[in-house]
Amino acid sequence: MAPNKVIITCAITGSVHTPSMSPHLPVTPDQIAVDAIAAAEAGASILHLHARDPQDGRPTAAPAVFMQFLPRIKQATDAVVNITTGGSSLMSLDERLAAPLQAEPEMCSLNMGSMNFALFPMLDKPRDWQHEWEQKLLEATRHTIFKNTFADMETILDKLGKGCGTRFEFECYDVGHLYSLAHFRDRGLVQGPLFIQFVLGILGGIGADPENLLHMKRIADKLFGSDYRFSVLAAGRQQMPLISMAAAMGGNVRVGLEDSLYDGRALAKSNADQVKRIRGILEGLSLEVATPAEARQMLALKGGDRVAF
Repeated sequence: MAPNKVIITCAITGSVHTPSMSPHLPVTPDQIAVDAIAAAEAGASILHLHARDPQDGRPTAAPAVFMQFLPRIKQATDAVVNITTGGSSLMSLDERLAAPLQAEPEMCSLNMGSMNFALFPMLDKPRDWQHEWEQKLLEATRHTIFKNTFADMETILDKLGKGCGTRFEFECYDVGHLYSLAHFRDRGLVQGPLFIQFVLGILGGIGADPENLLHMKRIADKLFGSDYRFSVLAAGRQQMPLISMAAAMGGNVRVGLEDSLYDGRALAKSNADQVKRIRGILEGLSLEVATPAEARQMLALKGGDRVAF
């Protein structure tokens, strides 16, 4: 396979932004399904999925809600379904694992360490809040920790990885997370090719600076050699500049309304808007977008016929 194939991951809704921040944020199962399918049609080969309460848009881990959109997405597109194991920092590990253990997807995200995951600065912008829970959730991140202990990570690797054949998008929010991943590799609990997502720009993690991207890549090269592929997620306004840089460095890219609500200076009207924008940039760099089948081959996935939805 040509080395210039770039995987586009699209993170459809997440648990960071709230409905009051954008009228285009997918909330209901129908909206999530429609937006995910459109993102796949625009060129995303991996769809990273969270669920939200259909009534008020708050993050939920309920398998029954996931199952309202997972089969629709699988029926309508060949894209790889990647389900969160992060959920939100206010969920227990059992809650976070309930849906993926039922769905047995090809991929799941796996956060590589406990950290401060601060969303409360978003309260500083004046806005008309639609729901009482929104401000409470953002404020709660001032005094809570996003818990991902070594025991938590071992549980996920065992139950999902060993138990379901699921492979992972290893989300590394700081350099130390790369060393934690190397620890699991050295113990034989993970095998290559590893798919490492460098997460830049979350308050509490490494900043969204070009120098930090270069440093993360340098350390990953040192630790994993040729046995990994990297992708970049940059929060907010740094999304497009840093993922474009990642592509030029030989990496893969992640877009989506989970990471940024904007397409340029305006609110993105859909996830597909961001997929189309980065696809245009990639093609302008003479890079080719990987198909879902190529992504499966690149990441050694089990195949869409071996999931439970």
